[in-house]
Amino acid sequence: MGRAFEYRKASKFARWDRMAKQFSRIGREIAIAVKENGPNPEANTALKRAIQNAKGVNMPKDNVERAIKKASGENAENWEEVTYEGYGKGGVAFFIECTTNNTTRTVANIRAIFNKFEGGSLGKNGELSFLFDRKGIFIIETKKNVIEAEQFELEMIDARAEDVDFGEDEIFITSAFEDFGSVQSKLEKLKIEIKSANLERLPTILKQPNADDAKILIKMLDKFNDDDDVFNVFHNIDFSEEIT
Repeated sequence: MGRAFEYRKASKFARWDRMAKQFSRIGREIAIAVKENGPNPEANTALKRAIQNAKGVNMPKDNVERAIKKASGENAENWEEVTYEGYGKGGVAFFIECTTNNTTRTVANIRAIFNKFEGGSLGKNGELSFLFDRKGIFIIETKKNVIEAEQFELEMIDARAEDVDFGEDEIFITSAFEDFGSVQSKLEKLKIEIKSANLERLPTILKQPNADDAKILIKMLDKFNDDDDVFNVFHNIDFSEEIT
């Protein structure tokens, strides 16, 4: 199995944990995509990706259309993407992606979470980038697609995918950041229904905390994920083995 599959399997935290928050985050993703490249998904790969993700969490089509229309209007909110990096207990690294209409509020909230927990500290942007590889991650539900494994894997290799991992119910495809569009185009050409397609940050080095540190780190993760401005939280905690 590839690194992306193992990392996702090991993690005990669902990024999209509540339906209301799912829709809110995707709405912001749509708004940012429309602001940058317009409301036509055929000419806007970021918007196309957001619409795919909306389908993956069963966001109603009407909601998606309203979000696009709202983002295209004169009174659209000015959402932007910002990132923060820092450390938790035991030197665990956190890379946090946010969407916000108020960076002063967002940085204050993120700093407060780091400061709240023992061993936490907000770092400088770029400080931890070497600890994460930015990758394209595609998830496909096998029950919604007729796929012959060997041929499909060859097609993905042709599209420059790095890993194709077959789980029980889902297929995880990993690509380099610069090959995201190539893999996405190939899947569309093959008429494969995509559950989600995202650019994620996979850790290059994992840290396995002891039981006490793990409790603190889990609480930190929960706090970050509960913040409305936080879109993604990436970390290098190793949950693949039992923590003692």
